[in-house]
Amino acid sequence: MDDNNNSMNNGRKHNEELNNLLDEMDLILRRNPLRGVYDDLFGEKLPIIDDTVRSEAGSGQDTQFDPGGDEYHFDDHDNTAPKKSLDELMEELNSLVGLQKVKEDVKSLANVVKIMKIRKERGLPEVDMSLHLVFTGNPGTGKTTVARLLAGIYREIGVLSKGHLIEVDRSRLVAKYVGQTAPQVMEVVKEAMGGVLFIDEAYSLVSRRGENDFGYEAVDTLIKAMEDHRDDLIVIVAGYPDKMEEFLDSNPGLQSRFNKYINFDDYSPEELMAIFNRMCDKNGYKLSEEASEKVKQMLDFLHETRSDSFANARTVRNLFEKLLAIQADRLADMESVSNEDLSLIIEEDLDKVELNDLMR
Repeated sequence: MDDNNNSMNNGRKHNEELNNLLDEMDLILRRNPLRGVYDDLFGEKLPIIDDTVRSEAGSGQDTQFDPGGDEYHFDDHDNTAPKKSLDELMEELNSLVGLQKVKEDVKSLANVVKIMKIRKERGLPEVDMSLHLVFTGNPGTGKTTVARLLAGIYREIGVLSKGHLIEVDRSRLVAKYVGQTAPQVMEVVKEAMGGVLFIDEAYSLVSRRGENDFGYEAVDTLIKAMEDHRDDLIVIVAGYPDKMEEFLDSNPGLQSRFNKYINFDDYSPEELMAIFNRMCDKNGYKLSEEASEKVKQMLDFLHETRSDSFANARTVRNLFEKLLAIQADRLADMESVSNEDLSLIIEEDLDKVELNDLMR
């Protein structure tokens, strides 16, 4: 009997260890190294090559490679939120490629909030305003970048205490089993307190109707949390325009809390080219004259044939990364490689790009 118990206990222990290992593997496989691509493009670094830094040990290695981030790991946002002044944040907003209407909307929104705060401080009648926002537009149009800047702007004008951004999607809000969704939503809300909770593809929360789907429970819990923490939490929901309308129509509580829309238009071919050139500049690459013309032609074609899911800056990013791989293959066969070779992308590299891969 004891032998049987020992065997059963050992079996349970092995199963538990196996399950823990599988959980760890699952977290690793969920990594998305291209997350926040547009954010990094207009920040001080790109995921491929960070700012040049020499190690104290003098190893002589100037290039740093970002290993990719775990989107399920969250740090102490008191320390990680960038402490930039209002002028710096507005300057960063203005420096983004395109997005002219978005910039105007953000400035106007910030001005209204600032004036309402002054009125409150001076004892004048308060206007009951919802600061929660709906961002509509295709992927890669800078929605996450603008949300992060807006969080900092709200902090600087005294609306939010921390000004950090927590970005989530359906997988972080909706659990698989009864009784787990509400606590999961509240955990995310706790992380976002003092800042902005950015929910990408928010319509996916209510897109599945079934007995075992808890998306609607997640929405109900979120609405209550928005009301309970209205003084130090702003929620931004984002997604395709038509699908976001369906999302907001799914619950009267959403309609009353989300009444401000900011639309992110697709980039023009000229703006896509400007984004590509900025990627090259930040990473120490340059195009030959012929290659530059060919990139322009490719981006014109991709823009002209784009679908509703056109990925904008992410498509540009994919093209840039493909060219780096193609250039590396070309240089690897050379006996001697100069600094000029390492920096130059030529027409021959462009000829090997499969446009169909970029249109998916």
